Amino acid sequence: MAQKLDQGGPAATVGSAPSGPRSGANSFTEGQAKSRIESQGYSNLSPLAKDEEGVWRGKAMKDGKSVDVSLDYQGNVFAK
Repeated sequence: MAQKLDQGGPAATVGSAPSGPRSGANSFTEGQAKSRIESQGYSNLSPLAKDEEGVWRGKAMKDGKSVDVSLDYQGNVFAK
């Protein structure tokens, strides 16, 4: 029998992620950020730059498409 994980309460569901990168003090080095992004299936990663919000940003390839990628201080990877 399937269980409903999200009961509509204020707590986040296990496995849920924010809809966009969160700003904060990012302690990842560029190399660590690159490894983390590549571990999510991205390749041909451009040099990364950390913005004023502490988010690492760059461009990468995934599924044959060029995408903008970012990694926040929590280690969440985002693409658009």
